[in-house]
Amino acid sequence: MGEIPLAAADRIIRKATGLRVGSDAAAILAEILEKKGEELSREAGKFAKHAGRKTVKASDIKLATGY
Repeated sequence: MGEIPLAAADRIIRKATGLRVGSDAAAILAEILEKKGEELSREAGKFAKHAGRKTVKASDIKLATGY
């Protein structure tokens, strides 16, 4: 089982669409969000290391996402 709860993925879909959500849809969204989160975290870690830090900060996450 992943790190992102299915209930959280379900809420994200319902909030975005206003529709009912199948459990398979919530499960796949949670899986995709977890994979994308891991990718972004690795990239943010590179920014933190480049800055000489051992701590990933919000600014690193923003840089990694282009936000």
